[in-house]
Amino acid sequence: MRDPDDNDDDLIPPSIELAWGRRRRATRGPKPGLTLDRIVAAGIEVARTEGVGALSMTRVADELGVGTMSLYRYVASKDELLTLMVDSALGTPPPAPSDEDWRSGLIRWAVGVRGAYQRHPWSLRIPISAPPLGPNNVAWLENALRALRDTPLSEQQKLSTVLLVSGFVRNDVTLDLDLAAGAGGAQVMPTYARILRALIEGGDFPALADAVASGALEDEDDPDSEFEFGLERILDGVAALIARA
Repeated sequence: MRDPDDNDDDLIPPSIELAWGRRRRATRGPKPGLTLDRIVAAGIEVARTEGVGALSMTRVADELGVGTMSLYRYVASKDELLTLMVDSALGTPPPAPSDEDWRSGLIRWAVGVRGAYQRHPWSLRIPISAPPLGPNNVAWLENALRALRDTPLSEQQKLSTVLLVSGFVRNDVTLDLDLAAGAGGAQVMPTYARILRALIEGGDFPALADAVASGALEDEDDPDSEFEFGLERILDGVAALIARA
């Protein structure tokens, strides 16, 4: 049982409080030359141009033309900065039309998250180490749950549905980016089909041989079609769950 004397505000990291506008800087003394937004924007610029591997508090300070220690008045660590950068890159969710049903809402949501990842591919290289706390991440979670609000699903099922769709989107974009980087801009699947055909000669892989012979693996890569197919199949499953609820 929760102790009524516990103060949940004490659990919030200072940088998250700043991001939410819950903590104000002292008004006495000289006006600070930095803001949390400027630090986060500088971090994003470094990640965009040089990759996440190049990011450090020192590198961000150099980008801003300030001393490294001045950053620690706003963020406690590089990990905290990365969390804020990912939240900022995600942006705010698209508004929902008033007549939107749950399925259209989750499609709109998934397409929006996918677009954010595609605009900021560096954000996918940052491991997820904690549930979302940034204001944008929380707004996206609220947005998805609102799409499911009028369904008969339990609150746990709604949360699990959002997690399922989110994981699919993240994996889909990550796979596309990895394949594109490895192929250097060339089409992946036609070459894969030719190599695979040569490797499986002999009849030990009849099901795979049928797929190769059909020409399905030789189609030009179409990430959008694959994304839409996967998302629709997941939502078919959610629809079945809703029908049983």
